[in-house]
Amino acid sequence: MALLLSFHLPFLLLLWTILPAVQRVSSKPLRRVDANITTLSTSEIASFKPFSFYADTAYCEPSQTLSWTCGQSCDANPTFKPIASGGDGMDVQFWYVGFDPTLRTVIVAHQGTDPSKIGPLLIDADIFLTGLNSSLFPGVPSNIQVHSGFASEHAKTATSVLTAVRTALQDSGLNNVTVVGHSLGAALALLDSIYLPLFLPSVSFRMIGYGMPRVGNQDFASYVDGHVDVTHVNNKEDFVPTLPGRLLGFHHPQGEKHIQDDLSWVSCPGGDDTDTRCTTGDVPYIFEGDLNDHDGPYDGVTMGCVQ
Repeated sequence: MALLLSFHLPFLLLLWTILPAVQRVSSKPLRRVDANITTLSTSEIASFKPFSFYADTAYCEPSQTLSWTCGQSCDANPTFKPIASGGDGMDVQFWYVGFDPTLRTVIVAHQGTDPSKIGPLLIDADIFLTGLNSSLFPGVPSNIQVHSGFASEHAKTATSVLTAVRTALQDSGLNNVTVVGHSLGAALALLDSIYLPLFLPSVSFRMIGYGMPRVGNQDFASYVDGHVDVTHVNNKEDFVPTLPGRLLGFHHPQGEKHIQDDLSWVSCPGGDDTDTRCTTGDVPYIFEGDLNDHDGPYDGVTMGCVQ
């Protein structure tokens, strides 16, 4: 697995501490029935598969993604043209940029958390909300706050990714960018989907994340809803997307697609929809979740650089 229980151990300990107080307020989590939830068709589900493989490939070594020789993960998207790749998987998460002439989009991908490396674990433990760096996010309102560890990790690669995206757009002649990632990689992808358009305002951006934790406060989520085309796919009872908790001030943007136990996918219109068909309603407490669902499969794609 690309993620073990230690991934969010600090979160779990904190939530375990506050859970009794929450239960004293209400013996049952507040859940509602959302009449606006819809079921995705087979073709709609299949449309995500290339991007699921792109997110999976972000776990591969930069030498593999730069040469596009990572076995099954790379073979799933055979026309991809790599532009740049970096990170060490320890102090800096792997990332790569290139373009797909078949899908007609530039791809930006970020690696998720590898529990065998202490650096990413320390990033995930840093759960304080902080303002965005004004140099990287000029003009973004000051009331927007994000997970400080995610923001710190994003800043390490932001300018390199922007340079690579500019090259990919020029070389490909395309005007669309899709940013992808799983777990921590999805959080970085979401920050990129805010960051990159500030410097490339005439380009169309889309973000697709898998098993994404909450990244920022309600003001951040509202900003995302108003500026970014976001889809975040959650698998069954994976509880990572419920962290950090809403009691800590974190909120999801809209755009959730939730994979049900019968493998159907539903579209949840709310940011933290409490209908039991959506993650927030399905997994109100971490002990009702299953970390084994975190890596997938997402329509047959299991995260972790499948060779």
